[in-house]
Amino acid sequence: MSQRKRVTFVLEAPGARRVCLAGSFNGWAADKEPMRPDGRGRWVKVKYLQPGEHQYKFVVDGQWWQDPARPEAAPNPYGSANSVLRL
Repeated sequence: MSQRKRVTFVLEAPGARRVCLAGSFNGWAADKEPMRPDGRGRWVKVKYLQPGEHQYKFVVDGQWWQDPARPEAAPNPYGSANSVLRL
């Protein structure tokens, strides 16, 4: 069995009221994984993920955002792209 790896997701969104993490690792649930504000405009979430490819997006006040800090992306069926994380 593969060892899960610790991943810290961070998003700069100073004006946001709520940010969640959605991706292939949680069934793309838009509200299942709330992120924590750090008080300096950043939102943080720590996850432990299996090695491999994971696609994800941030849900910022109901709007789906790609991760601006991760340039690799994959097209999705909605006409936009998902951020890609490879472990």
